[in-house]
Amino acid sequence: MTPPPPNPARSKAKAKASDSPAILLIEDTVSLQMVYRATLINAGHKVNTAGTAAEGLALFCKSPPRIVLLDLTLPDRDGLDLMQDMLARHPETCVIVITANGSINKAVEAMRAGAHEFLVKPFDETRFLSCIDNALHGSTPPAAQPRSAIRQPPSLPDGAFIGSSPPMMRVQEKIRSVAQSMATVFITGESGTGKELCALAVHQQSPRHAGPFIALNCGAIPAELLESEVFGHVKGSFTGAISDKLGAAAAADGGTLFLDEVCEMLPALQTKLLRFLQTSTVQPVGATRPRKVNVRIVCATNRDPAEAVRRGQFREDLYYRLYVVPIHMPPLRDRHDDVIEIAETALHRFAQEEGRAFSTLSPEVRRLFRDLHWPGNVRQVLNVIRNVAVLYDGTEVQRHMLPEDIANQTSPTGPQPSDPMPAPAAVTLDGLLGRPLAEVERQIIEATIEMHAGSVPRAARVLDVSPSTIYRKLDLWAKNSGS
Repeated sequence: MTPPPPNPARSKAKAKASDSPAILLIEDTVSLQMVYRATLINAGHKVNTAGTAAEGLALFCKSPPRIVLLDLTLPDRDGLDLMQDMLARHPETCVIVITANGSINKAVEAMRAGAHEFLVKPFDETRFLSCIDNALHGSTPPAAQPRSAIRQPPSLPDGAFIGSSPPMMRVQEKIRSVAQSMATVFITGESGTGKELCALAVHQQSPRHAGPFIALNCGAIPAELLESEVFGHVKGSFTGAISDKLGAAAAADGGTLFLDEVCEMLPALQTKLLRFLQTSTVQPVGATRPRKVNVRIVCATNRDPAEAVRRGQFREDLYYRLYVVPIHMPPLRDRHDDVIEIAETALHRFAQEEGRAFSTLSPEVRRLFRDLHWPGNVRQVLNVIRNVAVLYDGTEVQRHMLPEDIANQTSPTGPQPSDPMPAPAAVTLDGLLGRPLAEVERQIIEATIEMHAGSVPRAARVLDVSPSTIYRKLDLWAKNSGS
């Protein structure tokens, strides 16, 4: 971690912190434990340390702290289980979860279980101490909130659905229309376009907003554990099942289950998911009886689901069960000036968090941002702005402050070196002559998608059209072939 700039507010906080109970740090990596402890002591805090869950719980019971810094991965016990034990004993404790697992699933699970804040390794010293200050001086500790708030879905973060471009206005209108129903929503779009935020918006605008929002990334869970994560298991059902586990489907009872990267599911689990959709019952691994649940399904993928069906990678009957109300999240390059609004909104937020004075982008940076291709979409913009806010200060973001790979780009809309775009070879002119124009278009589009390993965004760049245009055509062809 790099030293932060002087912060007068923090100097005052040091004096107050010295009167507070010692912070309990539970971290099994010795080197990190030493770094975190030294940082806290230098900031004026008292610290007790533990390397295991058992040692941490003993210290917690002996001298209950105001703040616990808790690593989720401990050698003798799961960190979330330990946190729940601590909060059961002293609900007023502020638990700041630290983990190297940056998945949104873990963040949502930790916050729902009662965590005060969530940090993903590696993080800088400013961010680290800011979390401590917020926990010490927060106006409303978790214990003061209603217990039911723990089951509330997390609020949409600042920057969610910023922008007034026509594509985003259509997305928001569709969300408002579908939120009130129980229809299954299928969200498509490139990585970083905000598919999970879209799912969360559907949930929060629905009559189920007071229920749980459970997010599960089907592509990030090992295949052998996916069934257990979705449907749960009973103790002893397989090696390592040391206790009963409530699966995501049952945990979402009364709320919304969000299945991200649903096209990555194995065929066997697709069959079980189809049965779940048909019967609204779940049967944990090893259980003898199913359980009835009331869940709304929202799913997402950055692949083309219709293409996955054609390739035999996704069940057609499951596809039609899930693909009831499609919502396509447009890539940032199709959202016109939204990128400027997103960047400046993020700049204000990050500048405040980092103690900087930034308030706007320079005209040169504005022009560059409008011209950039942004393959990482909104997520990439946020990372760029965060980078600037951490490394520089000033009132206006200048081009030299941007990361080199961004600042040095001059013609980003052309082919990228890592994105080869060879000319289509599978479709010949002789094979197209004499055929209807609509059939020619379909053959060329499908051949181009095939050439790029099923990637619709890459095919769209070759054909010089928006990916959303191709998705709409694929959807229409799939419906026509099924009728």
